[in-house]
Amino acid sequence: MNKLLTAHPIVPVVVIERIEDAVPLAEALVAGGLPVLEVTLRTDAAIPGIKKIIKHVPEAIVGSGTVNNASQFSVSEEIGCQFIVSPGSTDELLDAARASSTPFLPGVSSASEVMRGLDYGFDCFKFFPAEAVGGTALLKSFQGPFSNVRFCATGGIGLHNVSDYLALKNVLSVGGSWITATDLVREKRWQEIELLAREAVATCKSSS
Repeated sequence: MNKLLTAHPIVPVVVIERIEDAVPLAEALVAGGLPVLEVTLRTDAAIPGIKKIIKHVPEAIVGSGTVNNASQFSVSEEIGCQFIVSPGSTDELLDAARASSTPFLPGVSSASEVMRGLDYGFDCFKFFPAEAVGGTALLKSFQGPFSNVRFCATGGIGLHNVSDYLALKNVLSVGGSWITATDLVREKRWQEIELLAREAVATCKSSS
């Protein structure tokens, strides 16, 4: 995960409500310079949507998100997800991930959870929900005791604070849902989504 996130510091968090939206949404994000997509398993359309993106948008690097149990982890592997993301880190998930070759990003929000993940052999985590649990201040405090740990921060992040997160040495990337806002997807405003993606990429470059 470290190499993937280092190369792609902004990861759009995608919710697919209608299967027919999957491909044009992915195409808009890829065209805007954001090929790494975390498609959350929050809807019935998520799994068939991921399959369509993998088949029709080969430039996309597609992973599943909101993976909450080993069953969802297995399904993600079966359909060809290139990485898997969870909002938390249960023993069941960590065991499944440790036995898998698919890159896994377990979620953490506290020092104890980071330590538990380290015990399982992970050193890269999803920091979630970022703003709600302390944001950049908490991440800065992690730099001392966890100097070798890196994070993808997600939750409450947008153009107003993305540069603050990416400026931290222990943050490799951020997950963003502002680029794929629900109303834009529902109204099929693909060009606007592409422009938001380009704006996010430009912001990222200017802060590096």
